[in-house]
Amino acid sequence: MSIVQEFKDFAVKGNAIDMAVGIIIGAGFGKIVTSLVNDVIMPPIGLLLGGVDFKNLKVVLKAAVGDLPAVTLNYGAFINTTIDFLIVAFCIFLVVKGINSLNKKKA
Repeated sequence: MSIVQEFKDFAVKGNAIDMAVGIIIGAGFGKIVTSLVNDVIMPPIGLLLGGVDFKNLKVVLKAAVGDLPAVTLNYGAFINTTIDFLIVAFCIFLVVKGINSLNKKKA
């Protein structure tokens, strides 16, 4: 079988198409989760912690000099990204768990 035929078989099989749809939906879901974390979850948490805006939490490693920007360690953005990841990972866990329970019922 030629490589072109193998690629054709791979591309038109359900697995490749399902994967492409999953990636596209996942990208959109990621944007929704990012907005949820940045715009809904973190502001109340910041308010409870004394009005902290997590996006602006950083440690200045080297101050700005002239036209050169400051070198900063943006740990607030890291906290937001970590929470994003945990929400996405939990949702994927729930989806996989649901699929596994459906597979058990079929067997």
